[in-house]
Amino acid sequence: MKYLWTEDTGAGLHFWELVNRLIFDGTLKVESKFSNQGILDALDDLNLNDEDKYYIAFDYVVDNQDIRNKYRLLKSISNVSDGKVIILDMICFEYLILAFDKLVQWTGSGKTDKIRMREDILAAVENHRINLSKIENEKTLQYLSGFKRFSTERVMKSLTGELTENEKWSIKGKLMGECWYKDCCVSDRPDKNKCGNPEIRDGNEKMKELFQSETINRIISTI
Repeated sequence: MKYLWTEDTGAGLHFWELVNRLIFDGTLKVESKFSNQGILDALDDLNLNDEDKYYIAFDYVVDNQDIRNKYRLLKSISNVSDGKVIILDMICFEYLILAFDKLVQWTGSGKTDKIRMREDILAAVENHRINLSKIENEKTLQYLSGFKRFSTERVMKSLTGELTENEKWSIKGKLMGECWYKDCCVSDRPDKNKCGNPEIRDGNEKMKELFQSETINRIISTI
């Protein structure tokens, strides 16, 4: 059996459930362990056998010391698992959405300042962190300096949330917004929420296009 464990709940967990259904025909067992510590605790209690593999969707950034410490523990478990515990190479769920090349087109976000910041920040990501020395735009640097407890993960969560504010594209609820995975792209309140213009209307096909994006496909291809 192949397991996929995530620390995410809500929309993040829903994302992996959709990956399972649309890419792997439901052959994975997707489970949330509710936190990175929850993943470590579950692995500590695990009795590995020859038939099972565990794919771990663990949020990892190098500018958060607590996460770095927990990642080292996870890595040590993986190293002695004979290939049965596989860590997926990712920053966080929100980064996967932020890096999607059609995000702005699909969601219809009109926040031009945040769209520019997205471009600056994505271009500066390397080795699981935002390399501030690669950012020259003053407004982007001011935005980043506004985080009281700066970390790459906090930035990704905040910026992605702002670019998916339309409730039909939101990634903050119990599920991903309906326009990601359903045959729709019309808000119930068009006077309040601008909707984008995906060239694909079918929900399954939209999700498959998302999964085929470079950042996500690189991760999925390792499962």
